[in-house]
Amino acid sequence: MKHIDYNRQSKRELRNRRFEGYESSISAEMRKRKLSPTKLITVGYIIIIIVGTLLLMLPVSSRSGDATSLKNALFTATSATCVTGLVVYDTYTYWSAFGQAVILSLIQIGGLGFITLAIFAISLTKKKIGIRERFIVQESLASPQVGGVIRMAKFIVTSAISVEVVGAVLLSFVFVPQFGAEGIWFSVFHSVSAFCNAGFDLMGKVSPGSSLISYGDNWYLNIVIMALIIIGGIGFFTWMDVVNNKHRLRRYKLQSKMVLVFSAVLIVAGTAVIFAVEYGGVAFEGKSFGDKLLLSLFQAVSPRTAGFATTDLTQLGISGKLVMTVLMAIGGSTGSTAGGIKTNTVMVLLFSIFAQYRKKKEVELFGRRIDGDVLRQACCVLMIFVTLAFICAVAIAAIEPLTLDAVLFEVVSALGTVGLSLGVTAQLSTVSQIIIILLMFIGRVGSITVLLMFTSGNLSEIQSKYPQEKIMVG
Repeated sequence: MKHIDYNRQSKRELRNRRFEGYESSISAEMRKRKLSPTKLITVGYIIIIIVGTLLLMLPVSSRSGDATSLKNALFTATSATCVTGLVVYDTYTYWSAFGQAVILSLIQIGGLGFITLAIFAISLTKKKIGIRERFIVQESLASPQVGGVIRMAKFIVTSAISVEVVGAVLLSFVFVPQFGAEGIWFSVFHSVSAFCNAGFDLMGKVSPGSSLISYGDNWYLNIVIMALIIIGGIGFFTWMDVVNNKHRLRRYKLQSKMVLVFSAVLIVAGTAVIFAVEYGGVAFEGKSFGDKLLLSLFQAVSPRTAGFATTDLTQLGISGKLVMTVLMAIGGSTGSTAGGIKTNTVMVLLFSIFAQYRKKKEVELFGRRIDGDVLRQACCVLMIFVTLAFICAVAIAAIEPLTLDAVLFEVVSALGTVGLSLGVTAQLSTVSQIIIILLMFIGRVGSITVLLMFTSGNLSEIQSKYPQEKIMVG
């Protein structure tokens, strides 16, 4: 018979209840001061973007030694901080070593979260971290509870650095023989960019704007980059669950099961569909069966939400572009370096359809019920994403002489913090680029976070109920 340590279990429950009590008191205090974690997080990212913009405007940041315009520096800083990857200048040919270092720093801060990095740094000093700070970290990490968030922050930073170091070592076997000592910098840059799902690259040394197209048939490099993308996009909560429970799948939390299953489904299904629709297309023309399979696999992984490409995306057919647009919209998982609607959100919505089909009042997955608030939040996330994408696509289409598929691709790429482009980013007018900047920011901070930022801190907790009346839908 399995032994259960009830004493330890009761202590854990007591600690969680105590944190919940603290959480309520801190939340009340924040409302009193008209402060909230969502506002702090949003303002924090704005400050980081401003600092990054000022650094990139310096003459030392460009290879030519000329100062960069405010608009282009802002666009680049936002793209890096929001780990998107859309660029107005080729990263290698325009930016100096200093500029590239600034961009990489912004990617790392944006990928892991500035609050996570700050709390990790404070923890190294052995300074006591108060409950208010823990509450802010909870909001930043989207953690279900305050208890354990500091341990989670430490796990995120140490795990991320470890994975990025391993990735850099593996990539060095390709880049060092090709570029010499500079290949070390290439290895570090692409490892961090891939893990943080940023999509920035230095392949302008080979051909400006080419991304990883020259490595389209290199299985080794493709596998390493895809592994980094997937690890970063799965989410730290899931990896912590995997580390703690290993092969004991039944012990996995519901979120981990959802993330792992749906991510695998998207990779396999995405690869199969892209392979089918592009097999005889221009983008894969002249490639062997194995190379076409590898290209399909990479183009199924990268849109969620890394932004690298191993084939010319402008040569894809309409079906291929549409599939990649859907993958970009879905994105990675909650609590990861990726953006998008998130796999968790989409899976809850899909299973709500099954629940309706089976005439069940509640959504059920893996023997568990989904709280009604989660379903409402999932619907909210989807509607905000679709509405923003539609409005911004209409606005840009009215301004720019571009096709609808190119505009929609660019908009979803920005809002999903992907970074893939059909080559129109640098051609956009100032107004359109400002729209893209706002989309990248909303995509990284989170639509719900931005929405809550504009709510009053003194909203009443008392919820009045109007009379209920049924309406017809569908």
